[in-house]
Amino acid sequence: MTSPYKLTTESARQKFRKRLLAWYDGNKRDLPWRRDLDPYRVWLSEIMLQQTRVAAVLEHYRRFLQRFPTVEKLAAAREASVLAAWSGLGYYRRARLLHSAAKTIVAEYAGKLPTSAEELRDLPGIGRYTATAIASIAFGEPVAVVDGNVERVLERVQGRSLAGKEFWREAEGLLRRSRPGDFNQAMMELGATVCLPTRPNCLACPVVELCASRGELTRPAKKPRQKKREIHYALARRNGSVLLVRRPKVASLMPGMWELPEIPAVINGKSIVTLQHSITVTDYTVRVREESLPETLPGKWIAQSRLNTTALTGLARKILRAVQVI
Repeated sequence: MTSPYKLTTESARQKFRKRLLAWYDGNKRDLPWRRDLDPYRVWLSEIMLQQTRVAAVLEHYRRFLQRFPTVEKLAAAREASVLAAWSGLGYYRRARLLHSAAKTIVAEYAGKLPTSAEELRDLPGIGRYTATAIASIAFGEPVAVVDGNVERVLERVQGRSLAGKEFWREAEGLLRRSRPGDFNQAMMELGATVCLPTRPNCLACPVVELCASRGELTRPAKKPRQKKREIHYALARRNGSVLLVRRPKVASLMPGMWELPEIPAVINGKSIVTLQHSITVTDYTVRVREESLPETLPGKWIAQSRLNTTALTGLARKILRAVQVI
């Protein structure tokens, strides 16, 4: 039986590259890190985009660059300041590794990112995907990238499931080596905006005639069963300051970050806000009460004027915005 895979010849692969890049040139999203291809900005965007949607990153990216416009500024910053600027993006280990890598770049590479994927992988927080993305986009190294979007495109184009090294081998075989950064971004853009996980828009696909499955190879995403939990926090204020407590540095989640004091469900204060918050597989109903807490409670009174530069947990920042403290 003849294989449905259509990219078996070099001429077919050339047609795929040409059509994909023409589509990308005319339809790519205007994203800030694509405007000047500054290596520092490309690197920052790739770290922020790990496990996070583009829409959620844009404002954080803008604010982070305002605070740390260069790798030297980032390397010289205190970790608490970096975490404060990262607050709301989650997965704070990324911020710590970004900070650590910035110090290494300044100390060992004279403030310049390494230009090859191989060297980039020696930096903290940079794996194979991130290294190849930075090297191809910022420095033009002809290396392919494979992320979740690219995996989906490759499987549908081939009409079969792939695994492990197969993805990288197939991505390398398709790569337009004269425009590696644009081609890699085009593959990711196609997966993010057209070749969607559950409802691919094949009518808008520039390479649909070269696709073996035309969207039929669809794997419904398995959503983990969400747990539900109710938690209560106290908002204690005095003289323009808010009482916060610091998470232990050995905590598995958000170590060293600041949050409101958690309190029992029944206490005397006035309820001021209820909101919903999700972390990984748990959906929280969060109830906040205005409280006068005992002086013996461990914590620190932090001026409202300093809260925007304090390393708050995402939930603490959400609560303080909801009650218009920040």
